[in-house]
Amino acid sequence: MSQRPKASARAAYRAFRTIQTRWMDNDIYGHMNNVVHYSLFDTAVNGWLIEQGVLDIHGGARVGLVVETGCRYFAEMAFPDVITAGIRVAHMGTSSVRYEVGLFRNDEDTASAEGFFIHVYVERSSRKPLPLDPGLRGALEAIALLT
Repeated sequence: MSQRPKASARAAYRAFRTIQTRWMDNDIYGHMNNVVHYSLFDTAVNGWLIEQGVLDIHGGARVGLVVETGCRYFAEMAFPDVITAGIRVAHMGTSSVRYEVGLFRNDEDTASAEGFFIHVYVERSSRKPLPLDPGLRGALEAIALLT
């Protein structure tokens, strides 16, 4: 029998973004619906990429497409919680990146949920994979886990 993974602490992450939950994030059970977690992962990572100047969502020739994703839930979150998303890079390939994101409720040090997604970077119009450019790779290396 395998043991359930334990949630990480904030210190396990390299970059952070704060995201306010919304009233509509709660479901009929009174907590944040599971689909919202994936939206927060996407918002955190893409917001960070834009802030770093390595993603131009309107005119950039390169875009990241999600090809795999997952999430583990450890504790409930709900509106009006403020979420801090911790971001790290677990793996970089030639054209792909595995992002890992921890969602921390209010001032808590232990993640309420942790997830990942893999971006494959492609040319916007052809959707053919492109190698990570030096600027993007440099930004990603700054938040990469040491291996």
